[in-house]
Amino acid sequence: MTVSLTWWHLALLALPALINLWGIWHAFTHAFASSTERMGWVVACVFLPVIGGLAHLLFGLRRAGHRL
Repeated sequence: MTVSLTWWHLALLALPALINLWGIWHAFTHAFASSTERMGWVVACVFLPVIGGLAHLLFGLRRAGHRL
């Protein structure tokens, strides 16, 4: 049995990973109220892959300050 993946299947598989990678990058490159909060976002994105990345998109962007 072979599985044939089209481009949109691959895009759907890559989307959660891209959101998490972006969340980690954003948390490292922007200022937050404390370093603990920053590391909390990184930990959430790493250990709660889809939920952590989406939570960072919904809540972390508003809490982030200027770019470092």
